[in-house]
Amino acid sequence: MIHYTHPNRILVALDCIIFGFDGEEIKLLLIKRNFEPEQGKWSLMGGFLNEGEDLEVAANRILYTLTGLTNNYLEQLQTFGAVNRDPVERTISVVYYALVTIQDQDVAAIRAHNASWIGLNVKPKLIFDHDKMVEQALRQLRYKAALHAIGFELLPEKFTIPQLQKLYEAIYNRQLDRRNFSRKILSTDLLVATGEKDTTSATKKGQLFRLNTEKYQQYLTDYVSFFPELTLS
Repeated sequence: MIHYTHPNRILVALDCIIFGFDGEEIKLLLIKRNFEPEQGKWSLMGGFLNEGEDLEVAANRILYTLTGLTNNYLEQLQTFGAVNRDPVERTISVVYYALVTIQDQDVAAIRAHNASWIGLNVKPKLIFDHDKMVEQALRQLRYKAALHAIGFELLPEKFTIPQLQKLYEAIYNRQLDRRNFSRKILSTDLLVATGEKDTTSATKKGQLFRLNTEKYQQYLTDYVSFFPELTLS
């Protein structure tokens, strides 16, 4: 059997940036570490690549371990490999970001890992180079959400157009014109009316829609821009 002769030990880790939306703002699922190094500080959820494990399989394993969720939007972001990024041992981190529906999470799993949903505007300083990872992931989320309609991954199965608008305002941290947004969204044919009303609203009950999954797949795979004007801001 042939073996490479490289003598150095270099670990491969995976870090997951997990975005959620609580109806008002975009949040990150962060870990308050109860282990060294950097015990007591905040970090992303991560782990090491196991022998015989593909990268995406490992990223899904980490996401499931923390949230109890599967089949979520998960995308490889970037590899971080600065020599001294981890003070313990030379470690290369392959970073993924995930979009999850907060309402579907496994609350017990999150508590077991000492994790919390924290808003982007109050995010604490993270360990190592995790802040850089989050910054890069947020830029990628904003870019992809304008082109491929991936923002729907953050919503419950049924939603109103105002709830959808709040989501995109939270992603881009800017207000959007209500009439223009509604007209644009309805023109995409991505929404299917359910015939139901939002009974949780204290004011006028908005019409509930669900996602047209066939059309959504087209926006994910074809060269179709969803909301390209958002990338100009």
